Amino acid sequence: MCTSNLKPPVFVMGSARSGTNFLYDTLLSAGGFAVYRTEPVVFDVLLPKFGDFSKRRNRSRLLSVWFESYQYGLSGLDGSLIEEKVLEDCHSAGDFLSIVMNEIALRQGVERWAVWGPDNLLYIPLIACTVPDALFLHIIRDGRDVALSMNKKGFIRPFPWDKQRSLLASALHWKWKVERGRQAGREIPQRYLEIHFEDLVCKTREMLADVGRFIGHDLDYDKIQKQPIGTVRRPNSTFKGADGKLASDPVGRWKTHLSQMEIAQLESLIGPLLTELGYALEFPSAESAEEMGIRVKLMKSLYPAFFELKEWLKMKTPFGRFVNVNRLQFDAMPK
Repeated sequence: MCTSNLKPPVFVMGSARSGTNFLYDTLLSAGGFAVYRTEPVVFDVLLPKFGDFSKRRNRSRLLSVWFESYQYGLSGLDGSLIEEKVLEDCHSAGDFLSIVMNEIALRQGVERWAVWGPDNLLYIPLIACTVPDALFLHIIRDGRDVALSMNKKGFIRPFPWDKQRSLLASALHWKWKVERGRQAGREIPQRYLEIHFEDLVCKTREMLADVGRFIGHDLDYDKIQKQPIGTVRRPNSTFKGADGKLASDPVGRWKTHLSQMEIAQLESLIGPLLTELGYALEFPSAESAEEMGIRVKLMKSLYPAFFELKEWLKMKTPFGRFVNVNRLQFDAMPK
């Protein structure tokens, strides 16, 4: 395992379009964290692509690609130093990430680091084991808003026969990922905190105080506003107002952008989880159930199984070698 004298690292995670970028940039804006504004994609891309990091040949293959990547260029690190440490001291994906991020933090003269990545929600047990002092911040947003945003961006590809129900496929992906993360978080309650996106937006000072106490870091609201980074300065929104500018209020957009039928169908699929998370439903559950036809009922069973199968094939079989490394090469957060 990699060790350092730095403070415990923080992993920011959540379903896509839930505010992971915003929360991560908020931490960076507070100061004291290494500024590394990209997604490391270690557990969701590098690990399945290059296999067991305890094998030296796999680490060598990893480095040959990583040294050509945007992620390496952004790090500003000495490649020879990283190569030596990875080849000699790295035995897991968590070790690799810790080596890189520890060096970035030390180079920048700060006391800790944080990383973001929606898919890390699926790897909490692995991260907790291989980065033993890690803390986890799971940001959760109303699944109706998430489905609306994901569908607009075209993040989730439905089956060909469900092209007209892509919104529902997005909602089911949100439900699957959030439930996976919450289940894993319950196993490490002292290291895991759930944050509602709506609270972070509407009750920012109170929420930052809670998060700051949990991670042991001063998240001063006024300081954050004076030196905003990334999405704290410029919202990462997919919606524009009548004036063509980015819409400023990201809470409850589903109420005006979705039809009554769409809302009823969404709630028939994800209503129980919405209720469990404290979100009020537009329709009573009995009425929502009436809106769920046979195709929607089939989606409710089929898509979670499909998501699980894809993840299993990627992480547990040789199919992981075919993971697209374009995210490693080109994926970057907005400036």
